[in-house]
Amino acid sequence: MRKVVSRDGTTIAYEKAGDGPPIVLLNGSFRDHTIFDALVPELAPHCTTYVYDRRGRGESGDSPEYAVAREIEDLEAVIQEAGGSAVVFAGSSGANLAIEAALAGAPITRLALHEPFYRVDGFPKPPWNVAKTLRVLMEEDRRQEAVEYFLGSFLGLTPDTVAQWRNGPIWAVNEANAHTLAYDLAICGDCSVPADRLAGYTTPTLVLNSTGTSDWLRAAARATAAALPHGRSLELPGSWHRIDMDVLGRTLVEFATA
Repeated sequence: MRKVVSRDGTTIAYEKAGDGPPIVLLNGSFRDHTIFDALVPELAPHCTTYVYDRRGRGESGDSPEYAVAREIEDLEAVIQEAGGSAVVFAGSSGANLAIEAALAGAPITRLALHEPFYRVDGFPKPPWNVAKTLRVLMEEDRRQEAVEYFLGSFLGLTPDTVAQWRNGPIWAVNEANAHTLAYDLAICGDCSVPADRLAGYTTPTLVLNSTGTSDWLRAAARATAAALPHGRSLELPGSWHRIDMDVLGRTLVEFATA
């Protein structure tokens, strides 16, 4: 992987592929750049893709003290590698991070978001002590329990669904990256849609959700789009928290090259 040094000296690893206008892909909880392995081939004939490992994951470095501002600087460093400005596509908690970066003035030309982790009225917020509980589990190196707790208490997955995930092929990656869940919780804050701040963000923004996702994620996507002066909500075919890859690719190419 290629490397870029973020403002605080942390090394961020990224891969570049394709040809055309630059688009930076930003992952959510647990994952590293490989989450986009199936999406990059859909985009590369039309766009130059930049996928990177968020700090603390994969081949990227980390810092002793975490701050959301450092992750914003990481994204800005990758955008600088892309030529100084770029379209950004981000999903899950990565969408929350992309929003914070956009509101902080990151040079994003167009912003595409997939199901940010917000809770709107009518849907309960995660437990108030979720961050503290997760921190205790990690301090005791109870990584499996930390992952299970995040999936159940924060994402609202049922015990049966969590059990299915535990027996799946990516569970080892979940546990390996469990220490970064605290980063995602910091990014999400109290999970409220920052409507007042979004009202002043005028960059064209596309907010996506899948047909098979949870009601709270669908509501969050629509509320985010509604809060933006130039926001557009779009529902695409897919399963829980996932859009069919060929459809997602076509949609992002159209948006990025408009």
